Amino acid sequence: MQKIFWYSLLIFLIVVTITLVVVVDQKLAVSTPTFSEKEEKLSLLHHIDQKIDYFHYDYLDRYLAYQEKNPNLSDIDIITRVNLGLDQPFYENTKQSNHLNQTSILVNKYLFLPEDYIPNNLVEISKDFSNSTKMLVYEAKENFEKMCQKAKDEGYTIRAISAYRSYDYQKQLYDNYVSKDGVDLADTYSARPGYSEHQTGLVVDVDNGNQNYEQFEQTKEFSWMQENAHLYGFILRYPKEKEEITGYQYESWHYRYVGKEIASILSNNHLTLDEYFVRYIEK
Repeated sequence: MQKIFWYSLLIFLIVVTITLVVVVDQKLAVSTPTFSEKEEKLSLLHHIDQKIDYFHYDYLDRYLAYQEKNPNLSDIDIITRVNLGLDQPFYENTKQSNHLNQTSILVNKYLFLPEDYIPNNLVEISKDFSNSTKMLVYEAKENFEKMCQKAKDEGYTIRAISAYRSYDYQKQLYDNYVSKDGVDLADTYSARPGYSEHQTGLVVDVDNGNQNYEQFEQTKEFSWMQENAHLYGFILRYPKEKEEITGYQYESWHYRYVGKEIASILSNNHLTLDEYFVRYIEK
């Protein structure tokens, strides 16, 4: 009897073990894509993962969902936009920007600056090239003044009308715009406090001293900037036909200092800083 009992117990344990293994395998099969399923998904993106080094496999389903909604975009654009977070609403799933106090810093509607952030080495722009007291980070200020002097030597006038802005000052501006136009419209042309590039001390809004800054595109100075700004490390930050990427209306007067090397790459390849950032800086 005792042997029968132990044999029965052994058989029972074997059956239970086999059953558990089968159940676990079935659950894994449901929750974990097989190798072939993953390959099938990657094929829908033409195996772009083998051609670029900023492909995130964790975002695979997000890439495919965005592709389905935007079938006219290239695979590169799909990867770039999802990496930026553009498959999600602006100002959702935000995080603090990296690269503080570096010219490569990116601030947009997903990446914010701390409320108390003040960039290092803020210095005043020469009154020869500004309409009042304006400040930039030293490197940006030096190159801005060189650019303005070169323009002046060639018969053009470029001056700063806005540069560094503190968190509190940006809050005042934004709140005033919201009171005037409402949140939805204000968000197309003004940054929420903490999300403004001006707080980096690397941004300058310009005019020519004669026309309203909003008409800067119509000036000869604008044409000069288009040809020369990148030589001094500045880019037109919110260009035409890139509004879906930057999140802002076209601004012919808003220039961002990124350094001469990056500025030349962006200028030559018609890229925004956002696109460059996720492809080459924070992959």
